[in-house]
Amino acid sequence: MEAYDPWERANRFTYRFNARFDEHVFLPVSSAYQRLPSPIRSGVHNFFRNLRELDSILNYLLQARPGGGLRSLGRFAINTTLGLGGLIDVATRMELTNPPTGFGTTLARWGAHPGPYLVIPFLGPSTLREGIGLAGDLGASYSTNLGGLYAGDEGLLLGSTNAVDQRSTTAFRYYATGSPFEYERIRFLYVHRRLIEDEAIRGRAP
Repeated sequence: MEAYDPWERANRFTYRFNARFDEHVFLPVSSAYQRLPSPIRSGVHNFFRNLRELDSILNYLLQARPGGGLRSLGRFAINTTLGLGGLIDVATRMELTNPPTGFGTTLARWGAHPGPYLVIPFLGPSTLREGIGLAGDLGASYSTNLGGLYAGDEGLLLGSTNAVDQRSTTAFRYYATGSPFEYERIRFLYVHRRLIEDEAIRGRAP
């Protein structure tokens, strides 16, 4: 279960911090969020999924995959108009689907290695490349700033709500297995899944 982890000491510290934050903050908040009516949660989830289409459009083009970019553009146009600003996923009901993509995948497409394993505060397992990709995606979102959503307190509220929505749909629980080697197992699974996905993205047709 080895992986390139030169920052293991810092990563382990961050992993423990994330576990405590998850237990005392993230999970209680996400549990309260899950008690909201299903239509409200679906609307929130669809809204953020629709916003991510903008990042997908850009990155599909950077990956030289214009077909994916056009599908994301179509999804964004349909859901923003017919779907009441993205609250309803009309595009999927019309069988127009497209997996989201980001700058980390763009880097992988052009041969960038994942690099060292990295545990990001609050977010969890990653690699140096994926961390750079995340920064690129955030930079693109804030530079676009569609409708002023990322300005001031609105941006903080938006990011926090998105994080809670994503956590509420994630089944993972820290230390649920009781294994003393959980850190190593998570690292191994994450890094090797990423390597498999890299092979797929480099060979995928536009």
